[in-house]
Amino acid sequence: MIGYQEALQLVLDRIRPLPAVEVPLEQAGGLVLAEGVAARWDLPPADNSAMDGFAFAWRERLAGKELAVVGSAYAGSPWTGTPGPEQVVRIMTGSPLPPGCDTVVPLEEVVETATAIRLPVVVKPGQHVRRQGEEFRSGDPLLDAGAPLHAGEIGLLAAAGFARVRVHPAPRVALLSTGDELVELGQTPGPGQIVNSNLYLLSARLREEGCSVLPLGLCRDEPEALARHLAAGEQANLILSTGGVSVGDRDYLREALNGRGFETVFWQVAIKPGKPVLFGLLHGRPVFGLPGNPAAAAATFELFVRPALRRLAGFPATAPLRLRATLVTEVHSDRKRECFLWGTLSEESGRLTFHPSRRQGSGQNRSLQGAQALLPVPAGSEPLAAGSDVSVLFIRL
Repeated sequence: MIGYQEALQLVLDRIRPLPAVEVPLEQAGGLVLAEGVAARWDLPPADNSAMDGFAFAWRERLAGKELAVVGSAYAGSPWTGTPGPEQVVRIMTGSPLPPGCDTVVPLEEVVETATAIRLPVVVKPGQHVRRQGEEFRSGDPLLDAGAPLHAGEIGLLAAAGFARVRVHPAPRVALLSTGDELVELGQTPGPGQIVNSNLYLLSARLREEGCSVLPLGLCRDEPEALARHLAAGEQANLILSTGGVSVGDRDYLREALNGRGFETVFWQVAIKPGKPVLFGLLHGRPVFGLPGNPAAAAATFELFVRPALRRLAGFPATAPLRLRATLVTEVHSDRKRECFLWGTLSEESGRLTFHPSRRQGSGQNRSLQGAQALLPVPAGSEPLAAGSDVSVLFIRL
C-alpha cells in the first residue's frame, strides 16, 4: 500500500490541463490563461493629469505669480491649444495635458479669480502628471501562460484591449453515488438506509472550485447498472464516484470499471480516513472512486481530487497549500496509517492556531462542519502536544 505523497504524485503525473478555448473576457474570471499576452498599446496613451487642477509649462520664477486661465480640458475632451509662457489651462483628472504643458497644480493649492490663478510658493516640475506608457508600453509582457485570472488580471486585460482570451476551461465532473443503502433527499430513510448526503457535499465543493457538475444519480450495487452509469459519465472531463471501492461482497466499482478498459493507477492508500480510495484512467479520463463515508469522501476529495481538478484547469500550483500553525490540543497518531484530522483555524497574537474537530469519525458529517484545514499526523509518530508547531493543509477560509 502506497503513502499519501506518492499517491498524490501519481495523480499529478497522469493529468494534463484541458485544451485551451477562447472565451469573452467577461467569462474568463476564475480560469487560467493558456497563453501569454503582451500590451497592444501604451497606457496611459498620453501624458495626463492625475489631479483636478491647472496645467502649465513649468519655469523657474513662476511660483507666486498670477497666471491667466485660457481654456479647460476634460477627460475625453482635451484642450488642443498651446498656452503661453504665463498661461494655464483648467484640467480635470485623466485629461491629456495640452501641448507644451508638463506640470499640474491642484485646485486646492491655488488662489483663483474669475480669469486667473496665483500659484503657490512651491511647485515641483512635472508634479501630478501620469506619463505616457508609465503603466505599460506597447509590446510589454502583461501576463504569462498559467496566470489565474482574478479581478485584477481581468481589469488589466480589459485596459489592454483584450475582448477575448485563450484559457483552460473549468472541468466538467460526472458525479455518481453508489450503494443500496442510499435514498434521495426528500425520502424518509427506511431500516438500514441513509440519505445520499455525499451528492450534496461534493456538488457544493465542486461548484466552489468552479467546476460544472454532471449528476449521474444514485446507482444500486449491481455491476451492470454501474457500467451504464459510467458510460454516461464519459461525457465529462473527470468521473467522481463514492462508495463501492472497499473489499465488501457488493463493492463492484472496480469490476465495472475494469470491464470498460480501466487503467488502475492505485487502489488503497495508507491514510486515515480514506484508505480504499481508487484512482485510474478510463479511456484517458481521470476516475476517482472515493469511500462512501462522508468524512472519508471529503478528505480524499481534498487530498487527491481537488489537486487533479486544478491540474485539469491549468493551475501551476496544484498540491494543497501548507500553512504553519500552533496546535491547540494534543493529538495521537495511528500505528499503521497517516492520519488527516479535520479542524478550524483562528488567529491569535499574529499566529495561526489549529483546533482539531471534536468528531473525527469517517462516517460523521459533523466532522466537516466549519472545517478549514487538515492536519497530517505521520503513522506511528509520538503524540503531538498542545502548543506544537504543525503544518496543516489549507482548505478554505
